[in-house]
Amino acid sequence: MPIAPTSAATEPELNEFARKRLILATDLDGTFLGGTAAARAELYGWIETNRASVGLIFVTGRDLRFIQTLTRDGKVPRPDYVVGDVGTTIAVADGTASFTPLAALEAEIAARWDNAGPRVRDALADVGGLTPQPTEFRYRVSYDMNPARFEPRASDIVAELGLDALISDNRFFDVLPRGISKGPSLRRLLEALGITDPQVLVAGDTLNDLSMLTLGLPAVAVGNSEAALVEQLVDHAHVHHAEAAGAAGIAEAIRRFGYLSHNAA
Repeated sequence: MPIAPTSAATEPELNEFARKRLILATDLDGTFLGGTAAARAELYGWIETNRASVGLIFVTGRDLRFIQTLTRDGKVPRPDYVVGDVGTTIAVADGTASFTPLAALEAEIAARWDNAGPRVRDALADVGGLTPQPTEFRYRVSYDMNPARFEPRASDIVAELGLDALISDNRFFDVLPRGISKGPSLRRLLEALGITDPQVLVAGDTLNDLSMLTLGLPAVAVGNSEAALVEQLVDHAHVHHAEAAGAAGIAEAIRRFGYLSHNAA
């Protein structure tokens, strides 16, 4: 389904998605994939039963290959769109088991990255506490972080390169194009699709979800959220702080915001 640079999608695909009563834009690890098996099964079953009214966007640090494998057997609902790689990938489900990056929406991301991978890896090679992740990402470089050995100068080095550093869950260090993260990329996708804010529920649990939870959209920080994230959200009245963890926290927010009156989660 092509998306033109100056519009959303061609008819009738756009209208079909834009007419959904609820668009769930959710992080994966700890959020949509979090909580008990029973809670996940209940939420996933409810989504599949209501797919005519519910759209699904994964907003995650995971890459498209992971999501393709995750959803292949049908146990986890397949998203309509993906904002992946901490906001540096924007893709659509393509009618097979794969997802197709939307070049028009990724053009600015690619330009801001400007093939920075080798420069980043060289600049951070001798910084303590960072272990490069083995996946070859297109527009980011990511590290596993050892907080006991981490040297804060890493963030200064990244800033000098004209890029952004993002630490989340006190164990991940991501280097991203300047101004690009989950929130801005989700907003770019929603605007391209013509989705209005009240239709959307955003869900997350760590600091790399902060930029999307603070977009002003109805949002939920699930019950198992990182303490540093909860602290950052104190003054954001639009965010529901769920008591339940993971998938159950999302279901709690669906009830709290009253998106669908039928077949309530």
